[in-house]
Formats: sequence, structure tokens, C-alpha cells
Amino acid sequence: MTKFAKMNSPISKRFVKVESRMLNQALFTVYRHPGQGAIIFCRLDRFRLYTFALSNMKTQPELEKIASQIRRDIIRQTWSAKSGHPGGSLGCADMMTSLFFNHLRFTLPFKMEGKDEDVFVLSNGHISPLFYSVLARSGFFPVNELATFRMINSRLQGHPATHEHLPGVRVATGSLGQGLSVALGMALAKRFSGDEHLVYCLTGDGELQEGQNWEAIMAAAHYKADRLIAIVDWNGQQIDGPNDKIISLGDLEAKWLSFGWKVLHANGNSMKEIDETLTLAGAMTGKGMPIVILMKTIMGFGVDFMMGTNKWHGVAPNDEQARLALEQLAETLGDYQI
Repeated sequence: MTKFAKMNSPISKRFVKVESRMLNQALFTVYRHPGQGAIIFCRLDRFRLYTFALSNMKTQPELEKIASQIRRDIIRQTWSAKSGHPGGSLGCADMMTSLFFNHLRFTLPFKMEGKDEDVFVLSNGHISPLFYSVLARSGFFPVNELATFRMINSRLQGHPATHEHLPGVRVATGSLGQGLSVALGMALAKRFSGDEHLVYCLTGDGELQEGQNWEAIMAAAHYKADRLIAIVDWNGQQIDGPNDKIISLGDLEAKWLSFGWKVLHANGNSMKEIDETLTLAGAMTGKGMPIVILMKTIMGFGVDFMMGTNKWHGVAPNDEQARLALEQLAETLGDYQI
């Protein structure tokens, strides 16, 4: 977990400049110090935004190693349960790794009310194998509990639910299109209570065909919910086929802009880019507008025969497919016992 705060003090000489690069029309300059984290300066338009990591940020190679293990967890959960949704889970693994290990400010043990901490809502609840792996690997519950995925009486049901009281789950999201409304309510509740922490919500792209999303998007802009960050998994696929053949989403950027949101773009399968985009989004909060990251991903990313097709949206791998998939994913944190 990394905590962020605005900073205007000079940089210590012991921090070393790592790089400068442009992303989303912002200039990033990154400084690091062994044992003391990183300072990331973002210049956007005419404004300079300062963000300082108060605790150590994971490096890109460290995040990639964690993401590899999380992808192994996804394959092993769906294989052992003989059901589940591996495709979208694999595609979002990089973003979720970056979010939980470098950005989300949370406290343990888990507290349902989420006061004085950041909150995450998984609206596309079918990618629960990813969510459960990230929660377990972040310390919310024992990693070995992943072996109970989708079993009767398990806390790890096919779609996250509050009835099982699984740490990290604050809302049931089995029905698509509802998570953003809940996230907006949480963001407004934090405002009313004087809590300046952030609310993140991940939604699928096919899920945006649900009308309730657009009510929430309109309301968030109206109420200036400027500590709400939505992330769209834009992989172009849904269970019945490509988005463009089911119901075309059209110009997503234009839609969100017209509703009054600040729009950022990211390659969700580039750890470097999504990590920097999450940093930028966090730095831009509190300025009167909600923020959305349109995140391009490839469904099934990380496993060659699962990539770029809706076939693996909700199909579990068999024994041979699981073996082939795991051969492509390095075991970095240790597999749980099945």
C-alpha cells in the first residue's frame, strides 16, 4: 500500500532523477530514493501538481512479478472450479496490481465502513478471480483460501457478495451496471463526512450498454464528485461477441467529456503506463470534476491462446489448457495449495 500527499518542499539531493516523459498531455518527472519511495512531479497544462509517495512504491519489475503470480492464481482458480471468467480477469491484472500495491490507501484489518481510507468497487463482478487474488495477495485474507473459489459455502463465490463477509468486498456486484452508482454514493458520503480519500470503480466496456451507468455518470458530474475515479476495461469484447457487433459504444471519450468528466487514456497491459496514469488521476482529484480512465486492454492478456477473443470471457480452462497457460506465467510469490 502506498500513501500519497501533495508536496511543495524541495527535493532532497539524495533523490535521483529516473526519467521524464509525456503521458495524457502531462509531463512526468520521477525521482527515487532507496528506502524512501519516490517523488513524482506532474505538469498538466499550466498547473504543476506535486505528488509524493510517503511509503515505498513498488518498481515496475516488482509489479510485473506480482501480476504474473496473480495471473497464475486466476488460471488455477477457474481450472480447479471448472467455471469462472478468466478472460477479463487476465486483461485487468496489471491495473489491479498497480492499484492495490502502489495507489490504494487502505487499512487492515478490513473495516466495512471504509472511513479515512480509499475504497474500491468492482462493478464488473464476474472478474472475481482477479479481485480475490489481489485481495489475498494484499493481505485481506489468507492466500490458501483461493483454493475454495466457487465451492459451496465458500466466501469466494462466482460474483462478490457481502453475505459471505469476505474482507475487501463492500458491495455485491453480480448484476452489471450498478457499481458506478454505488461508487458515486460512497464518494458523496465521504464528502459529507469530511473524508478526502478516493473512491475507485472498475467497470467493463460492454457493461456501459446498461443505462444506469449513464445516470450515475451524469449525476457525478452534476454533484462535482471530484474524488471519484472510474476505470473502464475497454477490451472490445463481451460474452456474446465484440462490442461493435452487439451494441457499439461509439466515441467513448466524446461521451464522457460531454457528461462533464475529465478523461484520461491508458494501455492497461503496460504496467508502466497504467501505473503512471493512476498516479496522474490521483493528482488531479479535488478539482471539481470526476475522472475516468479509458483503459485499453486485451482480453486474456498473458496467455497466448486466450488473448483477443470473447471465447474465454466465461469459460474455464481444462487440464491441458491450464498446463499450457501456467507454462507462460512465472510463479513469483508461490502457488497456494489445492
